[in-house]
Amino acid sequence: MIQTLSCFKAYDIRGRLPDELNADIAYRIGRAYAQSIQPKSVIVGRDIRLSSDELASALIDGLLDSGVDVYDIGLSGTEEVYYATFAYHDAGKGMDGGIMVTASHNPKDFNGMKLVRELSKPVSGDTGLNDIKQLAELNQFGEVSANKGSIKYIDISEAYTDHLINYINPKGLAPLKIVVNAGNGAAGHALDHIETALQILMAKPIEFIKVHHEPDGNFPNGIPNPLLPENRDSTIKAIQAHKADLGIAWDGDFDRCFLFDENGRFIEGYYIVGLLAEAFLKQYPGSKIVHDPRLTWNTVDIVHEMSGVAIQSKTGHAFIKERMRLEDAVYGGEMSAHHYFRDFSYCDSGMIPWLLVIELISQSGKSLSQLVDERMHKFPASGEINRTIAEPDKAIAIVKAHYHNAAIDVDYTDGLSMDMGEWRFNLRCSNTEPLVRLNVESRANEALMQEKTAELLTLLA
Repeated sequence: MIQTLSCFKAYDIRGRLPDELNADIAYRIGRAYAQSIQPKSVIVGRDIRLSSDELASALIDGLLDSGVDVYDIGLSGTEEVYYATFAYHDAGKGMDGGIMVTASHNPKDFNGMKLVRELSKPVSGDTGLNDIKQLAELNQFGEVSANKGSIKYIDISEAYTDHLINYINPKGLAPLKIVVNAGNGAAGHALDHIETALQILMAKPIEFIKVHHEPDGNFPNGIPNPLLPENRDSTIKAIQAHKADLGIAWDGDFDRCFLFDENGRFIEGYYIVGLLAEAFLKQYPGSKIVHDPRLTWNTVDIVHEMSGVAIQSKTGHAFIKERMRLEDAVYGGEMSAHHYFRDFSYCDSGMIPWLLVIELISQSGKSLSQLVDERMHKFPASGEINRTIAEPDKAIAIVKAHYHNAAIDVDYTDGLSMDMGEWRFNLRCSNTEPLVRLNVESRANEALMQEKTAELLTLLA
């Protein structure tokens, strides 16, 4: 009997333990990945979740039994798997893919996997994930390979840290005071290595104030997801107590970073996208910048002002990366705090963005609030609002009908986007959770944005 595997999503694997994801399914995913991708060597890493070691071990067994050699980097962030996969390939060591065991910011009883092929090219529903799903569901892999794969444990920390530092000029950094909140996830060890490197390279080093720094899969301070307002207090309090220049917090697998200004104010990822787009267009004039459809006006305005090319892509890391490769875009950003870099093999990183931001602060002599305030006033935004709705398609249809006659543009790149001239919104179903997500923005009219946000929430209710 074929078992339907509900843990396969649009661009990764996420499921509740043990019914949607367990060691048996992880083994089958390893076998299916090997059969579909046909790799010789694969990087494997895992986050701090209590189930991650067991799932990674079963996944590795599936790969080894298929004749695939495994390079295990141990506890890591997703971007470390990406880095090891493309760096080892570029170094001529023939790495053919990578798998990260993580559920990022999902609840504690979830886990999952993110899959890439050579050069960290994404494996999504359109590029092989559905094939892997079908093979894992069928579960007919035959005998274990006579040439069973081997496993090697490797430490990439020095090479990975050196790569990150290359994005900035450390000697030009100001000796800032920075609150860093790893959320008891996997970011702590990467921060320690960066701190050590900067101490050597800077005349007067940065002071890091570490909050919830030690990895702990019990998540004693809550699931590391700084998008949730209730998870921001510890970062804000530390900034205020230490009179820090800024604060940074990460999700569990640290492929996203979230910034707070010197006053402890949370800065929406949307405005950081604009900040980084401007920085890259100064360095690479006329380049292409990829963005998602949820909040767009600020990014498009900056890119056009800088004579760059703004390109809209469907939301989601696999889709953004595919579009960036197609366009050879120098940078891509999502308002959810995913930032993608051409020199990082078009992958997302939660470490590169804050390094670039502290360089911008150092070069400009401005605080983070001064860097973003003008843009926030010009294009005020609601931030992402999530609602659990029993019949999301019906609710979205009601919203569309209500605004249809007033809309000057309707876009279906990802969910429903409607432009009313002085304000716009995007409404979409989550790819990873049973939620509808709403984003609203206006042109220099905070009151209008708030009014229309309330109006939309009433319609959705």
